[in-house]
Amino acid sequence: MAARIANAKPSAEVMTGVQHLYKAVYAGGVPHETLELVHLRVSQVNGCSACVGAGTQSAAKAGTPAERLLAVSAWYESPLFTGAERAALALAEAATRLSDRPGAVTDETWAAAAGHYDERQLSAIVLMIALTNFFNRINTTLKVPAGTSWG
Repeated sequence: MAARIANAKPSAEVMTGVQHLYKAVYAGGVPHETLELVHLRVSQVNGCSACVGAGTQSAAKAGTPAERLLAVSAWYESPLFTGAERAALALAEAATRLSDRPGAVTDETWAAAAGHYDERQLSAIVLMIALTNFFNRINTTLKVPAGTSWG
């Protein structure tokens, strides 16, 4: 696959803004590994090879064993994830698949996540979901190949 735009790097101002958003995500009190699992799952749902590759590396660096990385795509059937991780992954999928059905983020999905995370943590998870969707859309539109990224 060839990228549609050669050297499509964002400006320094854009990257500074993105870096501030990521700092807010990681300062939200959610375990780093959970945030990386959320990023990976959103990227899988969107089919963003660049972000799946980067997400796999980030999750491994955060301590996720290979067995769990391989199971993320079927987390709902896997016993390898905690209740809190499962709630975060369910929220990630629902918030990413908004166009699949009206009210995709149900009260039940939100309540399950709220049972494990406080409002500050929920905000961090939602921001991670949004940032991942942001980068997925850029990377897939520009056909950014795995092993590279827009940002």
